[in-house]
Amino acid sequence: MASGMTARASPFRPQILPDADAPIRAAATVILARSLPAGGAAVLMGQRGAQAAFMPSKYVFPGGAVDPGDHWAGPLPLAPLCQDRLAKADVAPRALVAAALRELQEETGLTLRADAAPLRFVFRAITPPGRSRRFDARFFLADAAGLDCDPDDLTRAGAELSHLHWIGLTEARALDLPFITEVVLAEVTNLLAGGTQPGVPFFDNSGSSPMFRRID
Repeated sequence: MASGMTARASPFRPQILPDADAPIRAAATVILARSLPAGGAAVLMGQRGAQAAFMPSKYVFPGGAVDPGDHWAGPLPLAPLCQDRLAKADVAPRALVAAALRELQEETGLTLRADAAPLRFVFRAITPPGRSRRFDARFFLADAAGLDCDPDDLTRAGAELSHLHWIGLTEARALDLPFITEVVLAEVTNLLAGGTQPGVPFFDNSGSSPMFRRID
């Protein structure tokens, strides 16, 4: 994880809204990455609408809440270690995978082949209290080489994300990003450069005090 990441503590002390806190919903996000001809990597990101209730105008990865009907029927496209780590949560890994791939298709129009490389579970974060929406989000890293279509063909993308485009990892840091997306981007940059991950990072805001830990 990039140095200095924990110094930005302000997002964990948001102004608490006077209304009852929003319920925490399970969610899944896909970080679709591809290699660049000149070296390095790019990720697919889009901008949420200015009127969106959650993270308006921010650039994010495709993703969203788990729906009641989400359940992956086939073999799980996850490495065994990722399956074990996800099994420690209170949401079925099959539901998280189904939600991740459904959101990828709905928001970008892109789908992965059945023989694509397994998804990698790389991050978990719970939205801090005081926000209009709260999610317990699992972030999955996917290789665009496993797409069953042209990665540049975004004509089937939904309307939820505008300015959907591939962007280099360094250039992505200059976008208007939510704090947690900045942190995830730094983690993914390290992984795509060949770095290791001693447990999946987990920003836990489910209790009265924020906690950072790793899922072994």
